[in-house]
Amino acid sequence: MLEDGHKCVTPLPEFLLEAQTLLAKSEDCLNHLHLIRNDEEAINCLLNTLLRLAQAAAHSAIQPVSEFSLRIHVLLKRPEHPLDLNDTLLDALKSCLTLMAWQLELIDPQNGQLNLDDTEQVMLIEELAGQVAQNCTCAYPSCNH
Repeated sequence: MLEDGHKCVTPLPEFLLEAQTLLAKSEDCLNHLHLIRNDEEAINCLLNTLLRLAQAAAHSAIQPVSEFSLRIHVLLKRPEHPLDLNDTLLDALKSCLTLMAWQLELIDPQNGQLNLDDTEQVMLIEELAGQVAQNCTCAYPSCNH
């Protein structure tokens, strides 16, 4: 399907199904990380799933979900200083995934619109960023992020 003759857009029902599947996989990774902290396979799975969700949302022109998922991905992907995924950071991540689940539920199935105030997204990203910065400071005293 073409939008404005330029951009290929995934049909909404396909996107919603893929997004729900990817979000469920992200939540499974998060649950695994609560049990086995810092498991590299679970972290990589979570990062890959968040990136795929961001790409699928962008491809379907659902910008709020795409941007939110990508921001979470960027905050968590720190190859120079891997994060110690403590309970507080995992709880902040859980709040982000919970909001994303609500956002997916609020997408209009007829036109794909997601009309929302981004205040909660901004607040949760700031909270997650704060936890990442604190984690960096605690785990790596030389880290200045």
